[in-house]
Amino acid sequence: MCRRKLILLVSSVFASLLIAVAGEYDCDVAVIGGGSGGFGAALAAARLGLDVALVEKADCLGGSSVRGGVNCWEMAVGTTGIPFDLYKELKRLPNAVSIYSFGRHGGTFDPKRETFRYPGGETVSDPGRRYLDTLQRYVPRGDKNTPAYRREHWHGVPFEPEAMTKTMRALLDATGHCRVLLNTAFVAADASEGYIRSIQLSNGTRLCARYFVDSTGDGAVCAAAGCQMMFGQESRNRFNEPDAPETATRRVNGVTLIYRATPVKELRIEPLPEAISAKCWWTKNFPGAHVNHYPNGDLNINMLPTMEGDQFMRLGYNAAHAECQRRVRAHWHDWQVRIEEFRRYRLSWIAPALGVRESRRVVGEYVLTENDLLAGLSGQKHPDIICLADHMMDTHGGHSKHRGDLIEPYGVPYRCLIPKGYRNLLVACRAASFTSLAASSCRLARTMMQMGQAAGTAAALAKQLNVDLPAVPADRLRAALRQQHVQLEHPMPAALRAYLEKE
Repeated sequence: MCRRKLILLVSSVFASLLIAVAGEYDCDVAVIGGGSGGFGAALAAARLGLDVALVEKADCLGGSSVRGGVNCWEMAVGTTGIPFDLYKELKRLPNAVSIYSFGRHGGTFDPKRETFRYPGGETVSDPGRRYLDTLQRYVPRGDKNTPAYRREHWHGVPFEPEAMTKTMRALLDATGHCRVLLNTAFVAADASEGYIRSIQLSNGTRLCARYFVDSTGDGAVCAAAGCQMMFGQESRNRFNEPDAPETATRRVNGVTLIYRATPVKELRIEPLPEAISAKCWWTKNFPGAHVNHYPNGDLNINMLPTMEGDQFMRLGYNAAHAECQRRVRAHWHDWQVRIEEFRRYRLSWIAPALGVRESRRVVGEYVLTENDLLAGLSGQKHPDIICLADHMMDTHGGHSKHRGDLIEPYGVPYRCLIPKGYRNLLVACRAASFTSLAASSCRLARTMMQMGQAAGTAAALAKQLNVDLPAVPADRLRAALRQQHVQLEHPMPAALRAYLEKE
C-alpha cells in the first residue's frame, strides 16, 4: 500500500473513532444511508472537498445492491458519472464485474432449439460488450420490443457484491474527506423552520451539519423532520396521471428475496425442510424469476415478486423476511424437481436483506409524475434536470402494471430532491419526490447513484456560494455535473461518448 493511501486510511479510521467517543461531531454534509444514492452523494461531496460523514445502519455499504442481492445494474440511460467510475474500478478485480446480454426467456420458447421452457428470463455474460452498451432501455419510435431487439440493445452489469462494497469504500477513503460510520442507525432529528440542526445516532453521537442528505430508502430523516410524505398509489385526479387508480390505495410494489445458486458436478435435488410445503401456498403457482449469471457463472435468482408489497407492510420487516426465506427454499425446490438443468446447482446464498422496491416518498418542491415519463425529455420544460432515466413503469404483484417501454428518456428535476419547505435537506434515494407510478420507473440503482451525485454536488455549490440548497442555481449545478461526465442531454454528446469509450 502506498504511503498516501495508508495515511488516508489511518485518518479515516481515526476520525470514525473520534466520532464514536466524542458525543458530538460537526461536518459540512451528513449523508444518512450508504446505499447507491448515499454513496453517490458522499463521494461527489467529498471529491469536491467537503467534510462528509456517511452513516449506514448495516455492516457494509451498498444497500439493496449488496445486501439485498440486487447484484446487477439494469440497462439505464444517463448513468455515466460515478457509476462509470465505480465500474472501471471493479474491472480491475478478477471476476468482479461483467456485461450481460439476454439469453433464454419463457415467453419466447423455441422447441426446435430449447429442451425446456425457461421459468422466467435469463441474462448471460457477453465479453464482447462494453459499458456504453448498457446505457439504453427505451425503444425508439419505429423500433419494436422484440427478442432480437432486446438481445442487441439491452445489456446490464452483474457484479460480485463483496467486490462492490469494498470498491465503494475504497473510493470514499481515497478522497480523504469522508468519515464512514457502519453499524450506526439514524434515531431522531432536531428540525424546525425548514432546517435540520442535528441528528441523533444509535451510538449516542449527535451529528451536526450544514447540509443533510436523506438516503435511507424510506425517507426516515424526512419523516422525522416533519416533511410531508406520500405512501401507496395516488388517486388519478391528484396528479392527473392516466394510469393511476380512480381512488388512492395503500398498495406498494412487491418485494423480493433474492438468492444465489452455485454450479456443482453432482446432479441432485436438494431436500426441502419438512416444515416447508413443496406446493406453492402464496399464489396459484410459483412465480417466475429473472436470472442473471454472475461473472463466475453462479446464478442470481430474482423472483417477481416473492411477496406482495401490502403483505410485507402488514407483517413488518422481520416476519416478512422469515416468510420469504421459506418461499425461497420452496421456489428453488420446485425448479430442481421440474427442470434437470437446475439440479446441477446448489442453493448457496440467500440475501441478508429484502429487495424493497417502494416505501414512503417525500413531497418535494416538484413531484415527478407519469406525465413527465410520457412527455420525455423533448416534452419536459424543466430547467433543473440533474439526471436522465428511461426504464418502463414497472410494478410487481397483484396490481402489476406494465404500460410498455418508453419511447425516449426523461429527466429528473433537482426540485424532486428538495423536500417542500426545507432549506438544508436533500433526498437521494427511492423516497425522493415521485408518485408511485414514476417511482416504479426511476428506482434503479444507477439512477439513484446519479441523484446522489447531484445532491453531493449541490451541497458543494451551496457551501461555495453561501446559500441554502434550494437557491443553488440550476445552470451552475448542471454545468458542474457535466464536468463530472454526467449525461444531461439526449442523444449523448460526442465528447462524453469518447470519454466512455476509454473504459
